[in-house]
Amino acid sequence: MGRAEERRARQRGGRRAAPRSRSSQAVMEAEPTVVGQGRAAARKSAKAGRGGKTGKGDKSLIRRMFTWKKILGTFFGLCLLGIGAFVVLYMMIGIPAGNADAKLQSNVYKYSDGTTLTRDGDVNREVVALSQIPKGVQRTFVAAENKTFYNDAGIDLKGTARGMLNTLSGKGAQGGSTITQQYVKNYYLTQDQTVTRKLKEMVISLKLDREKSKDYILAGYINTSYYGRGCYGIQAAAQCYYRRDAGKLTVAQGAYLAALLQAPSQYDWAVATDTGKKLVKARWNYVLDNMVGQGWLDKSERDGLKFPVPKGPKPSAGKKGQIGYLVDAANNSLEKQLIAQGSAEDAKQAEAMVEAGGWTITLNIDKEKQAALERSVKDQLTSKLDKKKRKVDGDVQPGAVSVDPKTGAVVAMYGGVDYLKHFTNNATRRDYQPASTFKPVILAAALDEGAETQDGKEITANTIYDGTSKRPVKGSDIAFAPENEDDQNYGDVTVQTAMNKSINSVFAQLGVDVGMDNVLKVAGDLGMDTSGLKAVPAQTLGTMGASPLEMAGVYATLDNHGKKVTPTIIKSVQNSSRKVQLPNPIGEQVVSREAADSVTSVLTGVVDDGTARTSVRDNPKRDGQKVAGKTGTSDNNKSAWFTGFTPSLVTSVGLFGESNKSHAQVPLTGATGLIPSPGRINGGGYPAQIWATYTFGVQTKVTKFDLKTDQGAAVQPTPTATPSQSPTSSPSQSPPSKSPTSEPSPSDTPTSEPPTSSTPTAPETSEEPTDPETSPTDGESEDPLDPDLGQ
Repeated sequence: MGRAEERRARQRGGRRAAPRSRSSQAVMEAEPTVVGQGRAAARKSAKAGRGGKTGKGDKSLIRRMFTWKKILGTFFGLCLLGIGAFVVLYMMIGIPAGNADAKLQSNVYKYSDGTTLTRDGDVNREVVALSQIPKGVQRTFVAAENKTFYNDAGIDLKGTARGMLNTLSGKGAQGGSTITQQYVKNYYLTQDQTVTRKLKEMVISLKLDREKSKDYILAGYINTSYYGRGCYGIQAAAQCYYRRDAGKLTVAQGAYLAALLQAPSQYDWAVATDTGKKLVKARWNYVLDNMVGQGWLDKSERDGLKFPVPKGPKPSAGKKGQIGYLVDAANNSLEKQLIAQGSAEDAKQAEAMVEAGGWTITLNIDKEKQAALERSVKDQLTSKLDKKKRKVDGDVQPGAVSVDPKTGAVVAMYGGVDYLKHFTNNATRRDYQPASTFKPVILAAALDEGAETQDGKEITANTIYDGTSKRPVKGSDIAFAPENEDDQNYGDVTVQTAMNKSINSVFAQLGVDVGMDNVLKVAGDLGMDTSGLKAVPAQTLGTMGASPLEMAGVYATLDNHGKKVTPTIIKSVQNSSRKVQLPNPIGEQVVSREAADSVTSVLTGVVDDGTARTSVRDNPKRDGQKVAGKTGTSDNNKSAWFTGFTPSLVTSVGLFGESNKSHAQVPLTGATGLIPSPGRINGGGYPAQIWATYTFGVQTKVTKFDLKTDQGAAVQPTPTATPSQSPTSSPSQSPPSKSPTSEPSPSDTPTSEPPTSSTPTAPETSEEPTDPETSPTDGESEDPLDPDLGQ
């Protein structure tokens, strides 16, 4: 048999075919169709015999279609496609700007000693530099969340893949992200659990890790994370849980805060269940053990650490009481400085910059002095007010400012009974008349300018003027004849006596002699806002607007020997993105030292032998303390003042009559139930009492004025000056020995103590010391050409 036949035999079943006869061959050739059909049937039968059932054939087909080569090829193809897509994403996605919510911060306000006054803002967050946080505390977060942080490329592929699968399968968020990824999620993206967000997170994390340092990323992470109790960032968390700044945290405390991040609400010790407490302790131990494992914490030190139980939640101080006034005053001061240094174009932009948050503002407010001022106002005034009994009691608005004359620091401020009840800050409002507290400004102008009387004699504390009530002033183009307190006539008196008794007619003439333009100029130099004021004689009665803050600055400049003092409530300002240069509160010499010291010397007479003697001089807590000051009671008793000072502290106290309903200016008369006619609230009454209680309470060391002057009550016991001008009318009767009193206290009765040696001995001024001023017309007389000036 030939090879071809053998092959055919094998194909037919492996049997060798017998040689065909010619007859057989002929039959086959005669019936080709039949034979062909038989062969097809044989092949079909053979195939069925080899394949068995039909399903086995299908599996064979599947095996041929899904070979390992095809599967591997498909896998690599998909990988290449995924890599290509990721490359495209990497090229398309950049590092975006931080989202608005992540940038929100609170403003932090602190007392002068660094303790927190309050926080103000929509989000309780204060960003701090990583350098401010102890190294050990920094590492607690790395140990808790991402031990490989310092060595990884910013992402965890396994954790990210697991997170994406969980997202697709609906299992929710799962751990596994690096610190970089968590920071990217917090700061650049959102908390949404989507595949798209996860891919963006990976891309941005890789880029961020290449472009920024690990310290930058770690700082961002711990400053943006949420720690529970409404606290964002480590600084807010440190205050919330341990009442301290982040820079003073211990490793044990840092480990607790790091542990909190896993479940802030569940792990808050103050509200945690027993299970929650066990879990957070276990987490705390886990963090510390990881630190030991990384070589960041010595084993012996770790063994000595005890779980630092955090403090309970503390209600936010907010803006209640005096806090709101202090916050607003600090914000206003900061806004003005931003404009002054060119950081903001206008007030609107400056306000927006402050409200954006991120400021740490340390105030000059001394915590103890602030508390003392608040107590003094309560003890001496507000505890006596009862608006249910007397409608007028609801109209009394107190305000006060205390300043250190050597530094300009506002060490205490009283803005009103409660910021949440009365929004306007009475310490900074300028809509009430300072009345006779303006008189020292007139004298300062006279002494500094070397002014002369109408007959050419130099004006000093001993210059004699006619103190007759309603006496027309001389030398003025505008007719002016102011009325004295209760229309009282004093005859010829020295300037010193006129200051002691707040005699309007004398200071009206004195202002004209100096020149009202000069008076207003010196007022501006001393710190008053004189813009838009008319230089008319009526201004001598203090008919312009002024605030306790403003008047405290004027008297602080006098106390500081004539060197300008600008009261400043801000001690320092910090902001991570902006610098603020604070101006020096102490300025140049604006009036001569001799002039300033002479005014101070004269003002000691107001306390020792004038309108403030009962409340200040006779206060049992004075203990020999040297004091200068001036009372004031404005037109129709709508405001009452006492601004006084010692060598180291200046305080201005004002009471303002403001309608509780309409907020219009109203008289204070009758408040607290004063019965003796006419029941006025005067500068020598409650304002001086508040001042004395506060000042003598915080001024523990007795001090004396260092004065370079040869005039005034402090240095000259017996004036010997002769009259420098002829009286305009015959001397009037001596005033009665007792004026109507404004206070019900028996202490208002004139003392039996003889007048101090500073009182002139001339017949027309030999009367006994009068009571605190009680005039409702102090500053009431009007310039006939400007009838609104007295109101």
